[in-house]
Amino acid sequence: MAQPKTESGFDAAAYLAWEEAQPERNEYVAGEVFAKGGVRQSHNIAAGNFASLLRRELKGSPCRVFVESVKTHVEAADCFFYPDVVVTCDARDRLTPAYVSYPLLVAEVLSDSTAAFDRGAKFAAYRKLESLRDYVLIDVAAQRIEVFRRNPENHWVLYDYGFGDSLELASLSLNLNVAEVLEDTLEDVIPPLDQDTDKP
Repeated sequence: MAQPKTESGFDAAAYLAWEEAQPERNEYVAGEVFAKGGVRQSHNIAAGNFASLLRRELKGSPCRVFVESVKTHVEAADCFFYPDVVVTCDARDRLTPAYVSYPLLVAEVLSDSTAAFDRGAKFAAYRKLESLRDYVLIDVAAQRIEVFRRNPENHWVLYDYGFGDSLELASLSLNLNVAEVLEDTLEDVIPPLDQDTDKP
């Protein structure tokens, strides 16, 4: 996670008012504000693929799918995050246009700079959401998807899916094709140009 910006000591209400005027996204954790960095193309494609598939499957339902720019409020942890994808089916979330508080599913696309935070402190905060049932981690580099699913005993169980698998999202009673989620996310490695043009 990035170092906190100079703006600190906010409460949640002050953060929301300040964030509305910012040109870039910033997350809030217990009085500190952290800038959201840019993402690689593959990261953006994976989030878009996942959200598009969810929207297709959930069309006509009360559920809404948001990508990257809608905050999730974790009141019990005093946090606001910008998940890569978040799904809410709770009518109460329609009353707060700037954020959702009752998601069923949250997904993050892993990167080298955020993976430890997404697996650790951020997941610990998300677990405080009583509504949350599936926490999805999309690993573009490994071409795998991990789903942490809350079971009836309130324990989180890890399910690991590879490229040829069917991805089960129990919270939404859906199965998606992992290959479709990861479509076009492999990055081509282009060798550097030879700088010495005098060589034959």
